Amino acid sequence: MSDNMNVPTMASLFAEGKQPEVLFWVGCAGSFDDRAKKITKAFVKILNKAGVSFAVLGTEESCTGDPAKRAGNEFLFQMQAMTNIEVLNAYEIKKVVTACPHCFNTIKNEYPGLGGNYEVIHHTQFLKQLVDEGKISIEGGTYKGKRITYHDPCYLGRANNVFEAPRELIQKLDAELVEMKNCKKRGLCCGAGGAQMFKEPEKGDKDVNVERTEQALETQPEIIAAACPFCNTMMTDGVKNKEKEASIAVLDVAELIANAQDL
Repeated sequence: MSDNMNVPTMASLFAEGKQPEVLFWVGCAGSFDDRAKKITKAFVKILNKAGVSFAVLGTEESCTGDPAKRAGNEFLFQMQAMTNIEVLNAYEIKKVVTACPHCFNTIKNEYPGLGGNYEVIHHTQFLKQLVDEGKISIEGGTYKGKRITYHDPCYLGRANNVFEAPRELIQKLDAELVEMKNCKKRGLCCGAGGAQMFKEPEKGDKDVNVERTEQALETQPEIIAAACPFCNTMMTDGVKNKEKEASIAVLDVAELIANAQDL
């Protein structure tokens, strides 16, 4: 895999008088977290392979404000949101795609009230469109016949009713999709939502991510598929807690597709 990736910025395209089809909103995790950067790279490789016209904001992108809002700091959230909306509107952005359900939910549902109206798509939905349009093919290959269980991120599934796109992608890999007892509308949180990602859990009998990982392990998977960088972290930590990291991988749906295509 080469790291020579074509990632244009909005500023550079704007200077050339060009407008991309979509803005790829990378998010804090995808920009700074070493594990989540791999998800970003996988998604960019797919975009390049499919010939999608896209750009990122680069240094002009700042946190959507989701953690601040969920932690109760509405003032900070509105400051962060307004800063981003000003940038997005200045570039006349119409369509946003992001690999983070927290960013997805916030830009889609919170920004319109502050003057930011965009078509917002989660990366699994966008990848499904690319497959349906024949821009990428993912049949067979690396994951043929593998047992994969899929964890529904709260802000993607229960909050926004996106359940099928990631599952259809996994099935198109010719993999065996096995469901946990709590899935879709009854999905159990990985423990990172509501700004809990950034603090230690309260005292209790068991951490939420360990409980969720146990549910995943009951399906006897070879891979736990996630579609959120926060969920990826929590499920990876859960797998380590159970000392199963040698036998069970935690991978984002974009990574599954990039690996299947050997990008």
